[in-house]
Amino acid sequence: MTATTHFDIALVGSGSANSFPGPEFAGRSIVQIDRGVGPDRVFGGTCINLGCIPTKMFVHTAELAHTPVDAARFGLTEQLRHVDWPAIRDRIFGRIDAISVGGEEYRRDHEDNANLTLLRGSARFVGPKTLRVCGNDGGEQTLSADTIVLGAGSRPVLPPIEGLAEAAPHTSDTIMRIDQLPASLAILGSGVIAVEMAHIFASLGVEVTLIARSQRVLRAADADVSDRLTELLGERLRLERGLSTTSVHRTADGIELRGERDGAEVLIRAEELLVAVGRRPNSDLLDVSAAGIDTAEDGRVAVDAQQRVLGDGEVLEGLWAFGDLSSAHQLKHVANHEQRVVRHNLLHPQQLRRSDTMPVPSGVFTHPQVAWVGMDEETARRSGREVKVAVQEYAAIAYGWAMEDTTGFAKLVVDARTTEILGAHLIGPEATTLIQLLIQAMSTGQTARDIAATQYWIHPAMPELIENALLQLVP
Repeated sequence: MTATTHFDIALVGSGSANSFPGPEFAGRSIVQIDRGVGPDRVFGGTCINLGCIPTKMFVHTAELAHTPVDAARFGLTEQLRHVDWPAIRDRIFGRIDAISVGGEEYRRDHEDNANLTLLRGSARFVGPKTLRVCGNDGGEQTLSADTIVLGAGSRPVLPPIEGLAEAAPHTSDTIMRIDQLPASLAILGSGVIAVEMAHIFASLGVEVTLIARSQRVLRAADADVSDRLTELLGERLRLERGLSTTSVHRTADGIELRGERDGAEVLIRAEELLVAVGRRPNSDLLDVSAAGIDTAEDGRVAVDAQQRVLGDGEVLEGLWAFGDLSSAHQLKHVANHEQRVVRHNLLHPQQLRRSDTMPVPSGVFTHPQVAWVGMDEETARRSGREVKVAVQEYAAIAYGWAMEDTTGFAKLVVDARTTEILGAHLIGPEATTLIQLLIQAMSTGQTARDIAATQYWIHPAMPELIENALLQLVP
């Protein structure tokens, strides 16, 4: 019988979970178990290695590459003469890989972590508060802990389409590290990852086909924003809407994807295929049912507002979860916040905090940028409240003139009586930055009336977009 090693705290994951250990836990023994992410099982979680950070570094490069497309409007002649993909890729991962390696070395060897044992491998429950760890080196051991904190994240989904798995498509785990740019790329999906990757590769000269099962891209956004982005992407690349993919096969020349639309077959050929249809929580890899843990239909671990894990609808003492494993949002800033809540609640069990007290914003770094927070117009109207809506176009503000922007806008939804800000939705340059003004107002209880005319708004800076929208609601 295998001996069981006991710890005070077992921590699973190395993304946002990596911020959990600290001097406040110096008197407790901690085991940190990390499977790693991507094909190489690297340390540090999805965001730093495969997600938010490298994609935004690629996006910035893509923005520079895309600049010549608009240059003529400003009386300039510019050309993109060469794209050195290996140099682009290696600049980005040359920085990121060093952070991953350094993070693992710090956890394993630094004196700050004298009470922490780092295990690289896959953990799965074999009973309540008991985990079996299969090491990346092939070894196996059994652990128990008084407290188990789960931050095991998520991974890309491959939908059950004939031939898809055998065709070995790329996902967000692999596409950014390819050896050379393909001449053409088909992207299966129309959500956040899909539209960001479409922008990156199209800007670098790849012929991109975006395959959307629905009629609109980015359907999580407000309908007007989604419609506008669909229109703009449709002008820039091949956009196949309303297409249900039926099979995928790899040929000597690349990928053949077949789909059905209105009863007719559609054939799409491309050198490579990226599948970006969503992510699934890693609860199945943890075998959480063996610990009596509840899960939602999509596999998310069930937690309460304090991030305590639930079993049979009741709190399972000593079990906590956060981030993509348990959150429907699958956002790094949400995972970071939930991790801080878990940490506080473990250290201050008599002063438990909730994690659900603030509106959750989203930002999409495609071209143009998209950002939103709170209710969209349809949801606000269905809520039964009387609402007022303002739409302010970039083209109507002075900085919008400077940028020659004719497509972007901000849309604000407020309570008609109180001017409480119910939602904000932006599409256009720096949307992910401009929306922070409204996130702050909503999070601190400020209304449109509170912020519209009680401060100076710098003229002719871009925040005038928000000011002018507010003044439509609070004349």
